[in-house]
Amino acid sequence: MSLYEYERNGDAQELIRVLRSSDNEEIRRRAAELLGRLVEHEDRHDIVRALIRAATTDTDRVAGTAVDALDELGDGALEELITELADVDLDTGAEWTKATVFAQALDARVPELRMAAASALGNLDYRESVGALVRALEDPDPRVRLRAARACGEIGDPRAVGALSERLDDEATRVRLEAAEALGRIGSPRAMDALLAVADDPDERVRRVAVSSFGTFGHTRAVGQLVTALDDDSPAVRRAAVFSLVEVLTNVPAERSHEVRETLIEHFGATDDTAVITPLAALLREAREPPQRRNAAWLLGRTMDAESDYDAVDALVDALGDSDRLTRQFAAASLAEIGGTYVESAVTPLVHDDGVDEEVRAQARFVLGAIGGATNSSGGQTG
Repeated sequence: MSLYEYERNGDAQELIRVLRSSDNEEIRRRAAELLGRLVEHEDRHDIVRALIRAATTDTDRVAGTAVDALDELGDGALEELITELADVDLDTGAEWTKATVFAQALDARVPELRMAAASALGNLDYRESVGALVRALEDPDPRVRLRAARACGEIGDPRAVGALSERLDDEATRVRLEAAEALGRIGSPRAMDALLAVADDPDERVRRVAVSSFGTFGHTRAVGQLVTALDDDSPAVRRAAVFSLVEVLTNVPAERSHEVRETLIEHFGATDDTAVITPLAALLREAREPPQRRNAAWLLGRTMDAESDYDAVDALVDALGDSDRLTRQFAAASLAEIGGTYVESAVTPLVHDDGVDEEVRAQARFVLGAIGGATNSSGGQTG
């Protein structure tokens, strides 16, 4: 059986056997990762002990995954590792006591203990531990630095921004990635300045994280960088840029919304259609917040023509039945703007289907009336 089947069947003992006996490092690493997902398994004690053993005796890659798996198991699993490695008693349960012990463990000789301590401090969310985590960002072991960066992001204290910014030049890509993620979570103006500087990082994952974060800052300063990212070689970065631009448009103050809209229309029109339209259609289908869906629907009508992308037209047609009234109206207006035979063929059946909600049929009639389709706004045939 495969590791996937062991996980699917909840066979913790087989995963433990693989973790302990496989000669393949990647298979052992994967087994440790899967064990971390068995959060409520009846063999929890055996799982924790196996992961602690791997964290303290296996190769760096497997040990690092084992530490993260213990972190994922929660409910004190990571603390068991720290208790064992540091030979301390954490049963007092006081937050400040644990934070003190974890902070001290960041100076331990054993790197796995320093890794576990950084992760535990992030879970503890004790703001007074930020200073210790900032110092850990200089740790010689990149596994410790990346977990310290992650913990800084989980705590979200702006005091860590300067040190995290320095880690954006780290030689280890994963450390740069975690530092970028952390700065995005903190979301202060200084954090944004730092992320703007790495929007052209050689690693596409770092660029994606930076670009994704710009939408959360609620500021138009990143619009230029996001527009540049629309031409990125990576589809993931381009998609993130579109999502962030919509997020900026959603959050921009009302007095600046027109300016931003015009900027986006200008640059979207100069960009390869699929680089913009495909992510916008996905956002229209997937976004949970109505303002995001509204803006995606509005932008689609102003960045595509009748033959650009049938899937995007289908997304707009589906949006005629959106739960948000303005999204329905924007979708209808965009379909009317796009026009063409495909829009007409996609919308016409809605008008004639008595099983379709009357609001949807009304929007469909509006679209057909606007493009001079086969059915006028009252449902009759045109001459």
